[in-house]
Amino acid sequence: MQINKNDIPDELTLEIEKLSNLGLGIAKLDGYVVFVPNTCPGDVVKVKICKKNKSYANADVIEFVEPSSNRVEPFCKMQKVCGACQLQYIDYEAQLRYKKEIVQDAMRSICSSNIEVRNVVASPIIKEYRHKIQYPIGQTKESRRILAGYYKTGSHELVNIKHCPIQPSECDKIIEYIRENAQKLGISGYNEKSHNGELRHVVIRASRAFNKYLVLLVVNAGKISKKVKQLAENLYSDFDSVCGVGVNINNKKTNLILGEITEFVSGFDFVEENLCDKTFKIGAKTFFQVNPATADNIFRYIKDYIKNNFDKPSILDAYAGITAFGICLSDIASKVVSIEEVEDSVELAKIVAKENDINNIEFHSGDAGQFFSKETLLGRQFQVTILDPPRKGCSVNSLDYALKLTRDKIIYVSCNPATLARDLKYLIEHGAKVEYIQPFDMFPHTYHVESVAIIDLKNVQIPEQKLPY
Repeated sequence: MQINKNDIPDELTLEIEKLSNLGLGIAKLDGYVVFVPNTCPGDVVKVKICKKNKSYANADVIEFVEPSSNRVEPFCKMQKVCGACQLQYIDYEAQLRYKKEIVQDAMRSICSSNIEVRNVVASPIIKEYRHKIQYPIGQTKESRRILAGYYKTGSHELVNIKHCPIQPSECDKIIEYIRENAQKLGISGYNEKSHNGELRHVVIRASRAFNKYLVLLVVNAGKISKKVKQLAENLYSDFDSVCGVGVNINNKKTNLILGEITEFVSGFDFVEENLCDKTFKIGAKTFFQVNPATADNIFRYIKDYIKNNFDKPSILDAYAGITAFGICLSDIASKVVSIEEVEDSVELAKIVAKENDINNIEFHSGDAGQFFSKETLLGRQFQVTILDPPRKGCSVNSLDYALKLTRDKIIYVSCNPATLARDLKYLIEHGAKVEYIQPFDMFPHTYHVESVAIIDLKNVQIPEQKLPY
């Protein structure tokens, strides 16, 4: 019988058993769950209960009575105040084991305990791996000093980051240049509460292969001011590594980083990156994996799987973005059909295909649902479908279309174990079989984990409900 929350003392000593899907330590007291941040399985900690609920409580550490053997000293001085690297105090090999457990727990609690989850493939690099940087910009009240960094965990308090060891060191130099020169030019930092201030965010897309950087200045304004334009021009001229600088207009009260309008002031509007021996063009708003080294591992893994199990299959690259999967898989496919609703991404993909001398990709721009409906009516099927949705996963309609349009295998790439488990449950209920899940560490030192699920459709029962469009 579970203990009553009113019987739990305000202070007690607990042993951390595992990590939650959000990287919080989990301890249990007669079945009652206590979540403790900044802890590691094996830690024995004295805690103070902060908030009690019917089935769980939140607590903070007062003292480490007996630290876990897997605890290490964080290599970043800002780890305790910056919300970016939640697990940096845990040995890297242990991080990989805990991430496997996070995927396994999601499968057991939502989907099925019978799904094989393989060991997590480590990131080839665990420092300077992050190649997309999005820094909020602020300003101090008294000195009017420009701030740039990440928010403190669980708050919107901006932590000024001078050096971030998980991103390329050149980014630190670019950000510091923007801090100093924005202040010299009289450009104000953004105040989230009052919605005042001009410079709102700095977004950097970095190229691992070519050591080039695309910089976007996001401004809270209706048009680009002379001061911001001057900052963009100065940045481009003073950094050989910067291949282009643009300005994005976002003057709405929103938590979205980018607005709809972007103007490039200097240089190119894209940066190039290599993946699977192909060169891609990545725009300011283009989705591309933040860790190119792990992304290359994932793409090559999927390519090897398809090559070893099919002879020149037809492939559907659904929700394709810049058709990274389709382009990487094109030389082992008879045909690739790509659908993406963002037209700019499709146009970039077409350029990349032409430059890589790829002629077997059929590009489609427009609403994915309408495209899938048309393909279903035409009776076209693909041997393999690649699904790579955002964190919210796939809609039921998307899964239904995938079942109707795919003859043999769905390869589902996910950055969220919970929504992956939910979607796999739906597919299993319609006769699909999950062969296994292969996790990859896309985000070292965080609780995030990327997973590739291989799904067999030999015994699928096609959903009977009428699909939209």
